[in-house]
Order: sequence, then C-alpha cells, then structure tokens
Amino acid sequence: MNDLFTPEGDDSHQPLAARVRPRALDEFVGQQHLVGPGKPLARAVQEGQLHSMLLWGPPGTGKTTLALILAQSVDAAFVRLSAVLAGVKDIRAEVDAARERLAQGRRTVLFVDEVHRFNKAQQDAFLPHVEEGTVIFIGATTENPSFELNNALLSRARVYRLRPLEADDLTTLLDQVLAQQEFAQLHWSDEARSLLLDQADGDARKLLNMVETAADLAESGTVDRELVRELLRDSLRRFDKGGDLFYDQISALHKAVRGSDPDASLYWLCRMLDGGCDPLYIARRLVRMASEDIGNADPRALQLAMDAWDAQERLGSPEGELTLGQAVVYLASAPKSNAAYKAFNEAMRFVREHPTDEVPLHLRNAPTKLMKEQGFGAEYQYAHDYPDAFPAGENYFPETLGRPRFYEPVERGLETRIGEKLDDFRRRNEQSRWQRYGENDQ
Repeated sequence: MNDLFTPEGDDSHQPLAARVRPRALDEFVGQQHLVGPGKPLARAVQEGQLHSMLLWGPPGTGKTTLALILAQSVDAAFVRLSAVLAGVKDIRAEVDAARERLAQGRRTVLFVDEVHRFNKAQQDAFLPHVEEGTVIFIGATTENPSFELNNALLSRARVYRLRPLEADDLTTLLDQVLAQQEFAQLHWSDEARSLLLDQADGDARKLLNMVETAADLAESGTVDRELVRELLRDSLRRFDKGGDLFYDQISALHKAVRGSDPDASLYWLCRMLDGGCDPLYIARRLVRMASEDIGNADPRALQLAMDAWDAQERLGSPEGELTLGQAVVYLASAPKSNAAYKAFNEAMRFVREHPTDEVPLHLRNAPTKLMKEQGFGAEYQYAHDYPDAFPAGENYFPETLGRPRFYEPVERGLETRIGEKLDDFRRRNEQSRWQRYGENDQ
C-alpha cells in the first residue's frame, strides 16, 4: 500500500511536484468545475460519499493528487497500481487486502494510473469487486475512456474530465512555489516568469519541473529570460503523438482548412510541428484534405499536396516544412467541394448493398474471334466517334441497376463548369432515350 503523502522526515530527494503536493481540496489549484463549491467532487468530499470514477485529462492536471486527496477525505487506504506494470495477479492480491481492511471497517481506494493500458482481462479482474463495493476504483487516463475501456467498467464509474490549467491557475501555482523557503534567495525576472508560464502549456508538473531545474542552474542567484531559454532549447510543447491531443489538433487543422481559414490552418500546422508531430504524417493528411474537401473544385490542390509531401521527403526538416505551410495556405484558400468524397462513399455503399451483376456484353473486351462470336463488345459505341466524345444514350451500368447517380458537383470553382457539362450530357441522354424508346419509357 502506498502512503498518502510525503512521509515524515527528509523529503529533499523527492521532486518539487511531490514536495508541494496539496493535501486538501481547498489547496488544489485548478479544475474548479469539479472541485469548486457545490461542484461534484467537492460535494462528494463534503458528504463523505466517494464513488468509483475515471479522471480523464492531459498530463499535469492533477489526476493523481486529486485521487490522493479524495482517499484521505474519507480516511480510506490508498493503493496505487500502474496499468503498465500490474497484472491480474497483482489486482487480485490488492483486492484480497482490501477485503480484509473492509472487514475491519476501513475502505480502500484502488487508484489505477494509465488505466487505458489495461487489457480486457485486467479490467474484468477488478470489475466484480467494484460492483460489490470491495474497492473504490479511481482510474486516471490521458486517453478518451470511451475508446479504451469496456462498457461494463464505464457504466460503473463516473467520468470526470480535467482540463489543462488556465493561465491564472499556473500563475497562482508559480507564486505559491516561489514563496517557498528554498527559492527565497533567488531573483526571478518578470520575463523569466512569463516564459515559464507560457511554456508550461497548462501542465502543472511541467511548470514545477522547469522551476526546479532553473533554480539548480541559477549560479548567479538570478533566473532570467536567457537562462530559461537555454533550459527550454530542446523542450517540446505538450503534444501526445498517440493520444487525444494529437487527434484534437489534426482535427482542428482539417476543420480550419475545410472552413477556408488559412491563418488558423497555419496556426494548427505550426502547433503540431512545434510539438514534434511527424511532418510526413501531416503531409499524408493534407493529401486526404485535398480530395475530401476540395476535390474537383480545384484539382490542382491534390497535386500541390502531393508535391509538398514529395518535397518534405526529399528535404527533410526544417526545410521541407515550408512546403507544408504553402500547401496548407493553398488548400485553405481553394474553393471547396466534397462532391467527389460523397459520391465515392455513396458508390461504395451502393456496391455493398447490391448483388454482383455481370458486366454487360457491349462493355466487355473482345480480343479473340470466339469472344466476338459470343457478342462481347457488340453494339459498343466508341466515344471518340461522336460529337464532344459523348455517345448519347449509351448505358455503362448493368441493365438491372438502371442509372443511379452518385456525383453531384457543387457550384464552386471548376466544379461549376463540370456540373454544367454533366447536366448537358444527362439532358442529351434523356433525349436519346426518348427518341429510341418513345415517350412511355420516360
């Protein structure tokens, strides 16, 4: 079993984040939508009615600290398991210990860090004990629990979303920390403070780690902007390359391009590059955007996106990243059409829902005499023999399907002209069919 907080005695070996960890809810900085007066977790503490829950949020938002405080508020034993290291055997051992404590009148909070890494067997191992009340389960995750946890566990735990700390919260935390005796002899310039707060990126742990490192490097007794810049030279902003933040940011980039805002598109591109995202991943996504959201309204967008991808592969970073910026600006500024995207999806749905019809004889190739004798290619109308290379009335679908329509061009960019051309072809098709089969076929 883990101790709740720092043990008595010398704690100098512990990182700053552990040494200044708040011990009560009223000392907790941030997450006022959960811990403020009258909010869900504040009420749970006030009423002494702790329930199983999932704390979902980015790193450094206080998930572990909050779990510790909640356990202490109901005088429960606090047991911490790592989903990376613990197995089913470890879970069962802790559940047995919790059962013994419960028999003696004390509850147990089973805190599972990175719970999204638990597989189904591990989740199932402690699910019945959550249902029976043997343990109060608190899971911490940086990933969307609806994708990572099974429905049975989700239905038995309330989900609370923690947000990145706001600027005022980080300022409050920094003021509290710098008021500590160990930092009293250091002078912190306003520029250094501002840079630390900016680079913390909503992450309290990151801020505290930077403060501690800066203090260690301050040989002159002063922490100035240059010292902090040196400290941050190789640091990256908060960017989880496989988690929610990753997908949130690529989603924001895609939507800004779709919404024709080149400035916002550049912002999200640079946010991702600054955070360490693989430029080639972005290049692949730009190609997708060019087809999905621009399509035939400006076919040059696809070629430009492909060229940017090729340039990034040839030049590498940082030189190649400029070409991604150029492509993003072009894509965001181009006329938009999702007509080809919608047509493709509709055609795929149509094909899956219908039987496999044979290719009509007139559309089959006839490279041999026997195939010609069998009627392959008979009555096929060679398009180039007709005005505008359009044989009016020809049908390219299996006879049983009629003439379904998937592609409907929009009135933007080149698709305006494409639409006018297709409308003319369809009108001529109807006239040809009327002349061939008579008005009753209409």
